[in-house]
Amino acid sequence: MAQIKITWKKSCIGRPSYQRRIVQSLGLKRLNHSVVREDSPTIRGMVNKVQHLITVEPVE
Repeated sequence: MAQIKITWKKSCIGRPSYQRRIVQSLGLKRLNHSVVREDSPTIRGMVNKVQHLITVEPVE
């Protein structure tokens, strides 16, 4: 299955608590931290909710 690289780029300060929980559940610990996840509908849904805070790139 395809993989995507997710990088946390903007702070969650002043954002709703559900967005902070989504960033945490993606496995992101601090700003500019990156994780590689499987490209599944669940992960895509989480990414869509916080797309203004993160960047997503395909992994080759």
